[in-house]
Amino acid sequence: MGVLMDQPRVTILGVSIHAVDFQATLAQIAAWIRPAESPSTICRQICTVNPEFIMDARRDPQFAAVLQRADLRVPDGIGVLWATRLLGRPLQERVTGSDGIYRICERAAREQWRVYLLGAAPGVAEKTASILQKRYPGLQIVGVYSGSPRAEDWPIIHHHLQLTQPEILFVAFGHPRQDFWIDAHRHELPTKVAIGVGGAFDFVAGVTVRAPRWVQRLGLEWLHRLIHEPWRWRRMLKLPQFVALVIVQRFGLT
Repeated sequence: MGVLMDQPRVTILGVSIHAVDFQATLAQIAAWIRPAESPSTICRQICTVNPEFIMDARRDPQFAAVLQRADLRVPDGIGVLWATRLLGRPLQERVTGSDGIYRICERAAREQWRVYLLGAAPGVAEKTASILQKRYPGLQIVGVYSGSPRAEDWPIIHHHLQLTQPEILFVAFGHPRQDFWIDAHRHELPTKVAIGVGGAFDFVAGVTVRAPRWVQRLGLEWLHRLIHEPWRWRRMLKLPQFVALVIVQRFGLT
């Protein structure tokens, strides 16, 4: 199963999250890719769990099952870190898809892992690949394709992946479609690890401007995104609900 399956976990509103940081996450990915430590031919799925994931899992049993089946559920979002502190199991680092694409590609360039970029609008994955390869010399991005999670796109996606045989597959179909898609196809995916990265390609390519680092450190990245993408306001309503429910979990209120 790899190096981290005994890693402690914290459960937030019924969703179990692995107590990992980026270093531990990269170690687990490396273990899955090394043939001696990963005899399984089934693709491993990583889910970056933020408060929206947790709230959606409460309402949708099918999505909750997808999270449960994922091999690694990493803590994404300042709300998750806050919840772990309140629950007495503090985690110190967010493991986000937006940062993870850089951290994983840096390691991939060093280890010669083959990477495939799937998703986002036409042309975005190509620009993302170019930027990442300039940033990390030697990075092998063996393919890019915008595609979609629609059933009719699966044959061509599968064909591309069969031809290129990547170790790492980044899927940017957006939440929750990317997570459902990986879960549905993981037994057929010819790759070692697949991770849903949401809008990470847009951030790398400059299509969407990410919050400055100081805003991220203050835990206000959500506010920055809301200001720049006001259509997100309905999704943001899940945050106060999440906070209230975590307080109920912590203090056993009824």
